[in-house]
Amino acid sequence: MNIKTIAQLSGVSIATVSKIINNYSDVSQDTRKRVMKIMEENGYRPSSSARTLATKKSNLIGVVFAGKLNSELKHPFFINVIDSFKKQIGLFGFDVLLFSNEQFFDTKEDYLARCRHFHVDGCIIIAGDDIEPSVQQLAASEIPCVGLDIKFTDNFSYIMSDNAKISSKAVEHFYMNGCREIGFIGIERKSEVATIRENAFMEALRSFGIAARPEWILHSKEYDEESGYLAMKALLASGSALPKAIFTISDILAFGAMRAIKEHNLAIPGDIALIGCDDIDASKYTDPSLTTLRQDKEKFGRLAAMMLFDLINKQTNAQSIIVDTELIIRQSCGSL
Repeated sequence: MNIKTIAQLSGVSIATVSKIINNYSDVSQDTRKRVMKIMEENGYRPSSSARTLATKKSNLIGVVFAGKLNSELKHPFFINVIDSFKKQIGLFGFDVLLFSNEQFFDTKEDYLARCRHFHVDGCIIIAGDDIEPSVQQLAASEIPCVGLDIKFTDNFSYIMSDNAKISSKAVEHFYMNGCREIGFIGIERKSEVATIRENAFMEALRSFGIAARPEWILHSKEYDEESGYLAMKALLASGSALPKAIFTISDILAFGAMRAIKEHNLAIPGDIALIGCDDIDASKYTDPSLTTLRQDKEKFGRLAAMMLFDLINKQTNAQSIIVDTELIIRQSCGSL
């Protein structure tokens, strides 16, 4: 059963059935009732394809996790951003479609084919590591896209935190509190965001006249608590002099570092101070509570929805927005 069959059974055109499906007013009540009755009798429910015949819009928005993050829906920052995005885009009348089937059309991760199949009106692309070529193909296609913490070209719309300022604020806070022995925990896989934060950390050290100690520049294997724990544990077991402070590029890595420090009977912040990044909810409840750089997750999501809505409706050209961050001072790094 499809829209063509419903039109034949009703004795009307396909265009008329499309108008009824999409609630157009220029169809008589008698015709509307007759067609709706036939659809009900035959158990027909309009597909997204049928709904687009009249309006050329499906009211569907695709959500694509690029690279490594496409299988990691656990990160609290992105979960909160998506929730904010979903609420705002829902107010505009759109539903959200999360792409997860990696064998679609027997072609792994062919995002553009999926988007065209479901007639999505637009997409948000969320940054990960090792971005697939198919994601770049989607970003360069006719489908309006907005990137979150990811940039492809100057003609691509995106929203990013001021990642360079994140690192400089952390180093500045350590410096202003008299700390000069500063370490760093990043990640082995260098996404654009991770690279910016690490380079900015090194530049901030130079700007304050602080020598970078290679043995204090650590890299975890993954963005998880265990990886942060193992990185910090390796430093503590190295026998070398220890830094007085550590900046981690995510709160989750800081949680792991905090566990390793406690296991070595060192005090936080007395022996080693910690600053994380993201201000996920759990940061308030660690012991001690975590000082962190807050990224405005709600603002990220709402901005993404508004930018994408404007692109879909051709109310704007490609644009980029850099969102400032805020240092949230808690117990892990107050006044040293």
